[in-house]
Amino acid sequence: MKFFRLIWVNLLRKKIRTTLTIGSFMVALFLYGLLVAIRAAFGGGADVAGVDRLNVINKTSLIMPLPFSYGERLAGMPGITGVTFATWFGGVYQDEKNFFPQFAVEQDTWLKVYSEFVVPEAERKAFLADRQGCLVGRKLAKRFGFKVGDRIPLRGTIWTGTWEFNVRGIYEGNRPEVDTTPLLFRYDYLEERRNFGKGTVGWYVVKLASPDDAVKVTKAIDDAFANSPYETLTQTEKAFAASFAKQMGNIEFLVLVIGSVVFFTLLLVAGNTMAIAVRERTPELAVLKTVGFTDLGVLGLVMAETLIIAGQGGVIGLLLAKFFTLGGDPTGGFLGNFYLGWGSLGLGLVLAVAVGIVSGILPAVSAMRLRVVDALRRV
Repeated sequence: MKFFRLIWVNLLRKKIRTTLTIGSFMVALFLYGLLVAIRAAFGGGADVAGVDRLNVINKTSLIMPLPFSYGERLAGMPGITGVTFATWFGGVYQDEKNFFPQFAVEQDTWLKVYSEFVVPEAERKAFLADRQGCLVGRKLAKRFGFKVGDRIPLRGTIWTGTWEFNVRGIYEGNRPEVDTTPLLFRYDYLEERRNFGKGTVGWYVVKLASPDDAVKVTKAIDDAFANSPYETLTQTEKAFAASFAKQMGNIEFLVLVIGSVVFFTLLLVAGNTMAIAVRERTPELAVLKTVGFTDLGVLGLVMAETLIIAGQGGVIGLLLAKFFTLGGDPTGGFLGNFYLGWGSLGLGLVLAVAVGIVSGILPAVSAMRLRVVDALRRV
């Protein structure tokens, strides 16, 4: 802090260049925040998946069903403390652009296995008492203005016709990362009305007594149903969430590649600008040496300037990205879990500081090693 005024005055000597360099870092780190949020959204919650849960799907494909009878057999296997299931519904609310996930779930066990979904007890009981009842996530309720007591009509795309649901509860996530965009309704309502697929479910979710038993239980499940008409593929919940993301094709890949190229280009431009600014002041740094500054002191001054620029731009860009993501999904349902965590913000700040160090270290070392006579000769 002793030489902060000197460092600050040096930065303000060319205000436009300093401002533009800070702006470059700001834009780059803002883009970084958006890329992280997009990646999390495409991951379908893979980063917050339960370590004590396994998903059991049809070995042929995720879209192929499994028999309802598999539930009892799974519940009786060693190492499993809970079993539930779900089926993708795929309905349309008012217009195709109003996309959000809808799942028919086993109403008695779903909330027990997925403890991260928090529902008030009175609303949970109302859901269990109404065959047409449904639970909507907080983000979904905020998006469409749903409230308890509303009636939601959906146009079926897999099972045709108009399906109506009564909102009996709004669930929260016990962590900000938990996806609260799906609508959950009772499996028995689906089973009662659909004209095909009766007696089947989309996939099972089993809760483990211990996460350490995951490999053993996975093998036991798949061996139990081997050579049957409905062979199974058991995987961790993280792998299951990733399989949902793969259905988006190469969209995630394209967004991340293009964004990453722009991001690193901005950082390289900013770093190059900072290096030029330091080299322009080489004679002045030599003067500092003549009045008593040590080599390490000159090195410290140069590095401090670069770190202040990188830090300012990084903090502003990351905060703007955080505020932007607080507004929720900007695509209207395509990126349901659009969230930027504080851990990612911290990593972004570390990245900004690292780029500042890399861009400033070479000219700073050059200034430290500079001979006073050689430097003054350039004036």
